Amino acid sequence: MLNLVHLRTLVEVLRLGSFTGAGNRLGYTASAVSQQMSALERETGIQLFVRSARSAHPTDSAHVVGQHALKLLRDADELLAAASATVHGSARELRIGVFPSAAMFILADVLESPDWKDLGIQLKITIGEPSTTVPRLRSGGELDMAIIYQVGESGLVLPQGVTRHWIGDDPYCVVVPTAWGMREGSRISTEELANRPWLLHHRGSSDATIIESTLANAELHPRVVATSDDFTATLRLIAAGHGMALVPRLTLATRPPGLTVVHVPELALSRKLIALRAEAAPVEAAREFLRMAGSLAQ
Repeated sequence: MLNLVHLRTLVEVLRLGSFTGAGNRLGYTASAVSQQMSALERETGIQLFVRSARSAHPTDSAHVVGQHALKLLRDADELLAAASATVHGSARELRIGVFPSAAMFILADVLESPDWKDLGIQLKITIGEPSTTVPRLRSGGELDMAIIYQVGESGLVLPQGVTRHWIGDDPYCVVVPTAWGMREGSRISTEELANRPWLLHHRGSSDATIIESTLANAELHPRVVATSDDFTATLRLIAAGHGMALVPRLTLATRPPGLTVVHVPELALSRKLIALRAEAAPVEAAREFLRMAGSLAQ
C-alpha cells in the first residue's frame, strides 16, 4: 500500500527541486527524504530519480506520480476535514490569494454576507499582487484560488491546470483635488487638463504601460509630480491637492474627503477582475466563492 507521507514528500521534492528543500519544508534531513524516496520506489516499482554522487534528478515517471499524488493527497485531506467537521463542527477551508483593493471590498463583503457564513467555509487569506499569488496556484502550491486583475490585453501566464473565471470589470476613474473647483461627475475636456500635475504608476507595470498609452492617445503629456503603486497613498496626495490620477473605481469605495471624480471620455479605461482556480481546489467551496464574489463585484 502506498504511504501518503512518502507521496507528500515526493510532491514537495518536485515542487522545491531538491531533497534538501523538501526536507527543510517538512522537517526532515535530506538523508531522510532520500530514504523516503527509495522506499516509495520500492512500493511502486517505479524509478523516480536518477541518482549521482551529488544530485538526484526526477524522472518523467516521478512527475506523473507527483501529479496523481497531489490529487490523492488533496482528497485525503478533504476526507479528514469532512470527518472532523462531522465530529467537531469545524469548517471547510478555501485558501485564497487576493490583491489589496479586492481584499478591502469584494473579499470583505463576502465574509460579511450571511449567505457566506451559512456555508461554513473558512477562508485562509493571502494578500498580495498577482505576481506573488498566481505562482502559488501551481501544482502542489499554497493556494486554491486567487482574485487578480488584468489591464488591457497584457499577457497572463498561468500555471498548468489553472482555470480563469471573469467576475467583473473595474473601470478607472479620473480623480482630481476638490480644491480645483471641478464639479463631481462633470464632463471635462482634455484641454482643461493640459499642464495639470499627475500622479502615475511606477514604470514597468502593466497598469503604467496602459495608462501612459491612454494619455498619449488623448494627446496628454502629463507633468508627473509623483509615482506610486499604492492607491491609498495616491488618493491621499490627490486630496491634499498634489495632483490628479487615474485610479480603479474599486479603490474609491472608501475615499477620503477632498476628492472629485470627473468624466473624461478620452481617458476611458477598465481592468478585468478575474478569479483563478487551481486544478486541485475543493470544487464545492470554490464554486460557492465564485458565485458570491461575482455577484458582489457587479
